[in-house]
Amino acid sequence: MKPSKRSSPLLHGTLEALVMKSLANGPRHGYAIGRWIEDGTGDVIQVEEGSLYPALYRMEARGWIEAEWGQTETNRRAKFYRLTKEGRRRLTVETEQWAAFSAAISRVLLPA
Repeated sequence: MKPSKRSSPLLHGTLEALVMKSLANGPRHGYAIGRWIEDGTGDVIQVEEGSLYPALYRMEARGWIEAEWGQTETNRRAKFYRLTKEGRRRLTVETEQWAAFSAAISRVLLPA
């Protein structure tokens, strides 16, 4: 059975971590963040604008990311987001929490 290409309910709890990971190697605009997530998951997770942009605004308000206006590779004006020091610390915490959570779930769902 092929995974659904719709947004996963599991995404709700992991979207911020995925966004921060997408910014770990440098700034990206919103569309590029969404594409990075989709490409990285083999299109299993598709991020809708209605989920992505509110998450970006929340993360900016929390000080995990910063934004500034710039030009895309196609000369369009866009807001570029970058990870702050606090965002890098938060990404480490979220990654550790996800690893522990997914290992626990795997022990139950995928017994040896």
